[in-house]
Amino acid sequence: MPDHETTLARTIATARSQTVGDLLRRSAQRFPERLAIADAERRLTYREFDAVVNRVANALIARGIGKGDAVALLSRNSSQYAVLTLALARVGALLVPINFMLGAEEIAYILRHSRARVFVAQDGLLTVANAAVEAGEHRPEVLVRIGGTAPDERWSAYEAWEAHTDDSDPGVPVGDDEPIRLMYTSGTESRPKGVLLSSKSLISQYVSAVVDGGMSGDDIEVHALPLYHCAQMDCFLLPDIYLGASSIILSGPDPATVLATIERERATKFFAPPTVWIALLQSPRFAETDLSSLTKGYYGASPMPVAVLEQIRTALPGLSLWNFYGQTEMSPVATILRPHEQLAHAGSAGRPALHVETIIVDDEDNPLPPGELGEIVHRSPHATLGYLDDEAKTAEAFRNGWFHSGDLGIMSEDGYLSVVDRKKDMIKTGGENVASREVEEALYTVTGVAEAAVFGTPHPTWIEAVTAVIVAQDGHELTEERVIDELRPRLAGFKLPKRIVFTDELPKNPSGKILKRELRQRFAEHAH
Repeated sequence: MPDHETTLARTIATARSQTVGDLLRRSAQRFPERLAIADAERRLTYREFDAVVNRVANALIARGIGKGDAVALLSRNSSQYAVLTLALARVGALLVPINFMLGAEEIAYILRHSRARVFVAQDGLLTVANAAVEAGEHRPEVLVRIGGTAPDERWSAYEAWEAHTDDSDPGVPVGDDEPIRLMYTSGTESRPKGVLLSSKSLISQYVSAVVDGGMSGDDIEVHALPLYHCAQMDCFLLPDIYLGASSIILSGPDPATVLATIERERATKFFAPPTVWIALLQSPRFAETDLSSLTKGYYGASPMPVAVLEQIRTALPGLSLWNFYGQTEMSPVATILRPHEQLAHAGSAGRPALHVETIIVDDEDNPLPPGELGEIVHRSPHATLGYLDDEAKTAEAFRNGWFHSGDLGIMSEDGYLSVVDRKKDMIKTGGENVASREVEEALYTVTGVAEAAVFGTPHPTWIEAVTAVIVAQDGHELTEERVIDELRPRLAGFKLPKRIVFTDELPKNPSGKILKRELRQRFAEHAH
C-alpha cells in the first residue's frame, strides 16, 4: 500500500476511534461540571477527571510505558484505581488488575505470566507486594506506590504521575480490538488463566449492560465491590463514565458505610452479590436509613434466593432489581433478568443480553432443545480475545465457533436461562446428579437460615455426599434435624444433605462470592 494510502487509513482510523480511552473524554465534553467520581479523599468533576487521566497518561509516556506494556495493579478501591484504568487505556497499555487477597506466590505468578513491566501497589499492600517481587522469577522494571509517606527507594510515588504538567490528550492511536486488559480468572485449576479483553469486547458489553440494565447518565452509583473484578469495573463503573453518571467509590462493602453513603449521596443505584444484600438487610442500621433515593439494584455471582428477593421487595418497594449473569471471558455480562421478570422467573439468569446469542449444547456440541441440561455457550463481541500464551485452552473454549462457559444450564421454551451449576459444582451422589444451587435455594426457605453453601464431599458409599454449611440468623437456634424436616417437602431424598455443619460465617472473596473450594477442603472429612 502506498505511503499516502497508509497515512489516510490512519487518519480515518483516528476519526472513527471508539476505545475505552475515548469514553471519558466524550463525557467530559458533554458534562464538564458534573461529578464524575468521588472517594474518601477527593471529588472530581468530569473536566477534572479527564485532565488528571491525561496527566497520568502523559507521565506514562514520559516514563517509556506504552502500547502492549503490562501494568499490574494491586490496590483496594480508590479514585486512583479509576484514573489508572483509563490512563492505561489511553496509551494502549495492558491493565492487569490483581486480587488484593492473593498471597505473594500467587501474585508473583501473575507478574511473571503477564510479563508485567510495571507493578503499581497501594501503600497498605506493600508487604505482600515486596514479597511477591522477591519470590518471583520476573522482576517488573518499574515499581510504583500509591499513597504512603515513608521514603522507599525501590518504589517511586504514583502521585508524581498525577502531578505531571501536561494534561493534553496523549493522542496515542489504539485499535478497538487491540488488548487493553488482562484479567486473571480465579478458576479451579492450579494456575489462573490470563483473559485478554479489548475495547471492542468491553464497549459492546457496556452497551448491553446500559440498555438491558436500565442505566442512565442521571444515575448516582455507590461502588463498594472490588474494582479488580470485572463485575464492578465493567458492568458498573465504566458504563457510568460512558454515560456521564456519578460514581461514589468505597473501599469495601461494609454494610454501615454502604447504607450511610447511599443516604448521604442520594444514590440511585447499587450492585452487590446476594451475600452483601443479605448483610444490608440484617444490618441494625438498615431500618433507620433513608434509602428512598435507591431505585436500581443489581446482583450477580449467584441467584438471589427467593426468600431474600421477597425481603428486598418488602423492605425497598421502590427498588427495581436486575440479575446479571456472565463471566470474565464475556467482559463479563452474558444474560440479564430484568425487574418485571424477577418473581415470574425467580432463580433464572434471564435472557441473552443485547449483543449476545446463547444456546445449550451437549458434550458433542450439538444444540439441545428447551428443557434439557447441557453446557451454556455464547456468541458475542463481548467475548475475550483468548487466553494469554495458551492456544490450546483458547481453542478448546472457542471450539465450533461458540465460547464455552463451563456452566451447566437449561433454556426454557420462552428463552429464559437457568444456570444449574458450574460443571465442577454438580454433585454426583449415589449415581444421581444434584445441583448445589437447588439445595441452597431450598435452605434459604428454612426459618432462621441466614446464609448457606452446598457442595459435594468424598464419601466411601455415595462417592460424593451432599454437604451443607449454614450460618444461622441472630436469635435463631438451628439443629440438623429441624433443617432436614423443613427440607423434606421440598427436596427428593437423595438431594437432602447427608451432613449439615453450622458455622459463624462463610468464607468469601472480596467480591462477596462464597469460596466453596475452601469449604470443600475444610469439611471434606465430615462426609464420611
